[in-house]
Amino acid sequence: MKKASLVLALSLLFSTTIFAQKTFTLTSKNLGGQATKSQEFNGFGCSGDNLSPQLSWANAPEGTKSFAVTMYDPDAPTGSGFWHWVVVDIPSNVNELVQNAGNVTLNLTPKGVIQSTTDYGIKGFGGPCPPEGHGYHEYIITVFALKTDKLGTNENTNPAVVGFNLWNQTLAKASIVVYYKR
Repeated sequence: MKKASLVLALSLLFSTTIFAQKTFTLTSKNLGGQATKSQEFNGFGCSGDNLSPQLSWANAPEGTKSFAVTMYDPDAPTGSGFWHWVVVDIPSNVNELVQNAGNVTLNLTPKGVIQSTTDYGIKGFGGPCPPEGHGYHEYIITVFALKTDKLGTNENTNPAVVGFNLWNQTLAKASIVVYYKR
């Protein structure tokens, strides 16, 4: 019986090693399951550092011509959620945004990358800032692998239009979900 169990365990290990596929994955070196004061927005009643997180991705599907990154709060009491970050036209040879790349004045993104207007009315990263006492909000940070070099939007394109264009051009997407409350 022990021998049969060992053979079964080894065959399962072997088959998952051989047949496991690498999937499109998004990770962060400085962001876990909870956002912190360093990511919190500075304004709108909040006093955080407004540092966009470091993000990196791997295993993009074949045919990827560019990437986009968004951060969305579906729990915002707006009736339509809240867009905190919209980044498009990231070249296909780039697989990372460094911490604070969402600060457009620092030019930490590759040339040609567009950071569109958020629901705060600013360009670049606008961190979490849920209403006080509203409980935890979910923040979905997503990287999109796109089948086009350029999304056809600009820095003034509103998030809904960017989202429509993303929907039409997405090959794959990967997300990190974090939570924050005040």
